[in-house]
This record gives sequence, C-alpha cells and structure tokens, in this order.
Amino acid sequence: MFPREIPYYCFKEFIALDADRFVMLKNLLDDVHLCYTVCYIDGSRHFFVYPDSLVPASVSFSAIGCPPELIFQQALAKAHVTTVLAAHYDRAANSPGANDNSAAVFELIKTALALKKENIGNWLIFFTDKEELKFGDSLLEQGSYALAKALKEVGLDKAQVFIFDCCGVGDTLVISTAVDHLIRNDEGLRVSRSRHLIAQMRERALTTARGIRMEKVLLVPTPFSDDAGFFRAGLAAQTITVLPSHEAAGLASFLRVKPDAASALVSKQELSASGFLPPTWTLLNTAQDTIDTLTPRFFENIVAFAYALVTGRRGHT
Repeated sequence: MFPREIPYYCFKEFIALDADRFVMLKNLLDDVHLCYTVCYIDGSRHFFVYPDSLVPASVSFSAIGCPPELIFQQALAKAHVTTVLAAHYDRAANSPGANDNSAAVFELIKTALALKKENIGNWLIFFTDKEELKFGDSLLEQGSYALAKALKEVGLDKAQVFIFDCCGVGDTLVISTAVDHLIRNDEGLRVSRSRHLIAQMRERALTTARGIRMEKVLLVPTPFSDDAGFFRAGLAAQTITVLPSHEAAGLASFLRVKPDAASALVSKQELSASGFLPPTWTLLNTAQDTIDTLTPRFFENIVAFAYALVTGRRGHT
C-alpha cells in the first residue's frame, strides 16, 4: 500500500501529467515547515532546503558566474556544510516520473524532516531542475552544470555531494560508478582530484550502508544523473539509486561478461545499445513510469541511508 502520511500525501498529485511540479514542491515544503530558498540559475529553478540554523535571505543567481548575495555567502560559510543530498524534481515530457525522480524527492523531504527534528545542522538538500536532457543536448545545458559552478563560488565544492535518482523501485542499493566512465580517458590535476573525492564519497556510502546493516549493496555503472553536469563544472558527486535484487544481480553478471557495455549503459540516450537493460530502467522517461511500478515498502531504506550519510548513525524517526 502506498503511504499517505507526511510527506507522501500529495505524491499522486505530484506525478499527474498536468501538475506544476515547481508550485507543488514549493507548497509541500511550506506545508511541512522546511526552510528553503529558490535559486534561479541560468534559467533553472533549484530548491535549497536547509536546517533551521541556516536562515539566509532570499538569493538569486541571474546567470552563470553571478555570485549570491553576501548574506547568503556568510550564512553558508558559517554553517560548515559537510554533506549535500540532491534529487532532480523535473521529469521527461509525457512521463509521470514516479521513479524518475519523484520517489527520491519525497524520500529526501522525509530525511530533511528527521534532521530538522534533531536540530542537525551540517547539511543541505538540493532539488534540482533541468536534469532531463533532450536528445542532442550537451551536458553544459544540464541544470546541475550551472548550479555546480555557482556552488563553487560559495565554497560548497568542499562538501560531499550525494545524488539520489530513481530510488523508488527495488531493495538493492546501487552506488553508481558512472563517472568513472566519463573521466576514464581524462587527465590532469582537476580530474585526479575528482577521482580522489569520488573514491572518498564511494567509501563513505559503503561504510554508511554497512553501518545501518543494509545487506544488498552493489557498485555498478548507472545511467548518468546530475553527476555528469556537476563533474563537467568541476564538482565531484556520487549518485545513489536502487534496483530490485534480481535485476541488480543480472546487471552485475552481465557487466562481468561484457564490461565494454558499461559505456553505453551510462547514457540514457544509448541505453538500448548496452545489450542488457534492467526492466526497471526500460520505464525511465516513459508513460509507464507510474506509481504502480513503485515499491514503497522499501522507501524507508533510502530515508535511513540518507539520514545516516549526514549523521553517521542509525535511528531516524
């Protein structure tokens, strides 16, 4: 049964094809009394959700490279943010977007409520816009690219960024290795630093999963998410997703036999060329990405994992 408690009570309305998801997300954050700021960056509208201890003035980025207001810079610097959780709230045209990516948005809202209840203050949550690219678009047009450039200006390149995407179907935590394929032929100091940071985040994700006794965890390449745009802007990020256990096992087995297929697998525009596709991923960006495909009994796994990433411990309520 799909949960109807906070924050899931408006989930069905959020995935309606005629829903204004920006307005609905704004209203939901107001309803559950989370602090947030809408950041306008190069034509995208991103939500920053933050602890009660960090209450910045309204901030607006009018273009790439335009810094935020000084008071917001000072608030962020004082907050010592160490962990950023992110999920895109946009969706492909004509798709309900239940798994891609509404489930992760609602799971992170529930995480934020648990962190707020305990007055934990070292985190930010981003709900990003324009993650979904149209065929032929470059990564420089992804909303996360301009967002990452702006974040670097306020020192958030020092925080660890975890992106949650397609977290509504399955019981196996998948820690993506997609960025490895994006940078496999790149060299230089920036790439070396990014590899180091990604390795740190990946180990943190694995340690966190062990700490909360998640038994089903897998490292494999996944379709690119906001991590691609973040990386192109020079900001490392680690994507987290989930799959049903039998699909995760099948994917891992296939890639052991045909590792070269990973390069096609990471691109949403080339998924069919990979030679193997988990059934869950065949529904991405289609009209079949509906609430009926979700496995809400596993939503709490993601909430617990996200909470533990921030706090280093179990026990969200």
